[in-house]
Amino acid sequence: MRRVAKLSAACLATAALAVTATACGSTSSDNNSSSSSSSGGGKGVKIGLAYDVGGRGDRSFNDSAARGADKAEKEFGGSIKELTAKTSDTEADREQRLSDLADAGYNPIIAVGYAYAPSMTKVAAKYPKTSFGIVDSVVDAKNVDSITFTEEQGSYLAGVAAALKTKKDHVGFIGGVDVPLIKKFEAGYVQGVKDTNPKVKVDTQYLSHGSDTSGFASPDKGKEAAQGMLDNGADVVYSAAGSSGNGAIEAVSGAKGAWAIGVDSDQYNIPGLAKYKNSILTSMVKNVDVGVYDFIKSVHDTKPLTGTNTYSLAKNGVSLSTSGGFIDDIQAKLDAAKKKIVDGQIKVKTTP
Repeated sequence: MRRVAKLSAACLATAALAVTATACGSTSSDNNSSSSSSSGGGKGVKIGLAYDVGGRGDRSFNDSAARGADKAEKEFGGSIKELTAKTSDTEADREQRLSDLADAGYNPIIAVGYAYAPSMTKVAAKYPKTSFGIVDSVVDAKNVDSITFTEEQGSYLAGVAAALKTKKDHVGFIGGVDVPLIKKFEAGYVQGVKDTNPKVKVDTQYLSHGSDTSGFASPDKGKEAAQGMLDNGADVVYSAAGSSGNGAIEAVSGAKGAWAIGVDSDQYNIPGLAKYKNSILTSMVKNVDVGVYDFIKSVHDTKPLTGTNTYSLAKNGVSLSTSGGFIDDIQAKLDAAKKKIVDGQIKVKTTP
């Protein structure tokens, strides 16, 4: 039976992995510490995962990446080593995290999140025989697979759903951090809303800015932002904010007739959000697990993927979940919008 032990970086068995010292016992959900976990050994692939803040257990972005690695481990055998970012990380911290995994012999190594791009550029050059993957950014190196998604296309469909379901002609968007990646979510969502019903008002709020990544791991901030939008008259709120979105979902669940739109994972089916699921209209699913699995499989098959591999709406890289049946009545209109995007009739913006 697979067993995962949660340890802090200071508690790792090897000297190479003991560099980033924090208190023993930290979990991947501890926003102020780096953490790691490992699974059973044996032959197969030694998978190194460097998570964004929130780590495994965020019920969203990181968990999707974890599912891809878990599937690969189950299929190919081997082991997984996980390290998790801190909200206070410096560039040196991220570089050290990737180097620690490479020094310990993990191959492939996957960095989950755009923040790792500069550090991966440096580390990939130092370890040319190691295969690296990065989610949500592009690193131009011969041994790197850049795993990207058309978030704006999936978010456009979320906007269509919001415009069709709002009773107040007023919806909201919460972004974790004010960065280009999350702007893609906002741009697609707002365009989808306005193309469907120009009269619908869209409130937008970001939880943190610039190098401050706390907006991806602050459910309290997400809850406060969503409550503010609800109080201001919005009745559908879409969050692209990592685990902060869990707080937004909680706030929406307390408002009669309001809907939350989840992100990255099908949040209706996440056990930790079960008590709020009847308020989750749909989720803009971003199949990070597919990209991560494909990359690990390519390394296992000794034909590592490199370059930029984009998972689009046409390739089911992004989609709207149908769990709960809450969008069944508008599915035909959503399918029509999807077809127009895939056929090129609708060009979805990547900036607001």
